[in-house]
Amino acid sequence: MQLTKPGTIAQALAGATCALLGLSAHAGEPGSWDFDTAVLYYGEDNGRVQALEPVIAATRYFADERQLGVKLTIDSLTGASPNGATPSDQPQTFTRPSGKGSYTIAPGEAPLDDTFKDTRGALNLNWSSPINSDWRYSTGFNVSAEHDYFSAGLNGSITRYLNEKNTELTLGLAAASDSVKPVGGAPKGLVRVTNPGSANFWPTFDSTRQGDSDSKTLTDVLLGVTQVINKRTIMQFNYSLSTSSGYLTDPYKLLSVIDATSGKNAVDGSGAPIYVYEQRPDSRTKHAFFWQTKYMLERGDVIDGSYRFMTDDWGVTSHTIDLKYHWQLDHAYIEPHLRYYMQSEADFYHRYALSTDYDSATQTLKLSDASADYRLGDLTGTTIGVKYARQFNQQEFSVRAEYFLQSNSGDKGIGALANQELYPDTNAVMFTLGYSF
Repeated sequence: MQLTKPGTIAQALAGATCALLGLSAHAGEPGSWDFDTAVLYYGEDNGRVQALEPVIAATRYFADERQLGVKLTIDSLTGASPNGATPSDQPQTFTRPSGKGSYTIAPGEAPLDDTFKDTRGALNLNWSSPINSDWRYSTGFNVSAEHDYFSAGLNGSITRYLNEKNTELTLGLAAASDSVKPVGGAPKGLVRVTNPGSANFWPTFDSTRQGDSDSKTLTDVLLGVTQVINKRTIMQFNYSLSTSSGYLTDPYKLLSVIDATSGKNAVDGSGAPIYVYEQRPDSRTKHAFFWQTKYMLERGDVIDGSYRFMTDDWGVTSHTIDLKYHWQLDHAYIEPHLRYYMQSEADFYHRYALSTDYDSATQTLKLSDASADYRLGDLTGTTIGVKYARQFNQQEFSVRAEYFLQSNSGDKGIGALANQELYPDTNAVMFTLGYSF
């Protein structure tokens, strides 16, 4: 929602509800359309992930405050992504996910999979309508697809207005079914990765697959209250419960097996290094609590602050603080932004696996679950940026620039591994151009 003038508290409250429902923050004339378009660029340093995302959203207004929302998103991603292995003082050669070909990483370099290329298309539809003066409902459908992934979901919510619409109570439900078809098939968790050039490569590679595809289901419940405190202050509280079950593993991530004495890559009898595919639990339950307050100053500027706490049964706990200052100018505004994120590691996060946990007879890791994905480790992330928008004739042009720094921490390694950089920072820039009419 956006507070712009002292007299628009009611509109701001409507915007808070629409933010939950995914609809436009104001009601237009019946028969009219609103369009929001944007192009986002995201780029990490050192040739890592680059993303370009055009988005177009349209809202159609009908009589009796009914609304139809349509949103189309296209993601194009290229670059290199960490495969989960540790750096080494020796060159490392990895089999590509498809099994066809390999790539080699220089000594001391972070292992990055340069096959990270994808294009995703997503469509969201949403319908909102009042039931009567005290109730409103929303229902929606979303679908997204990429070359190895497909997701479809339904959502709905109902809102109750109280205290002359100064209070809104919202219940939201969402369910999705996802299917994944990894390149090369879905690998068996904690099983050794087939080394390129090994004898009987294809029979061995095929034996590490559990099938061509797999699936998962997701369910979300949201309980929210939005309250107008006074003519300058509006506040929102949400609780959300999210459950997922099925195939939650990243089929493209792996772990290095490290010799427990030397700290070098563990090797087999032929001297080939040992890597294993990751495996995550097949279910996850998350609880999140969200609070947001917007306060309007005398001259129309707005201070916007929020805090989110999340905890789950994987052992991850996170805190997110987000601050914005909306500085209103004549027919324009400037909006500085600061976001800080802190997360603890998952119970099964391991930057590497030790040779003492590896069974050479079965060529599997003797753990129930394990992942070296840095996104599941101890980390902090800071985003700082600014948005400038120019308003004219009921239209708005905006540009946003942000800088993102993520730092990971954890076990520093043993022996030779302690000389490697196991937790390099992630630096990224983001630029967004937007046009609303």
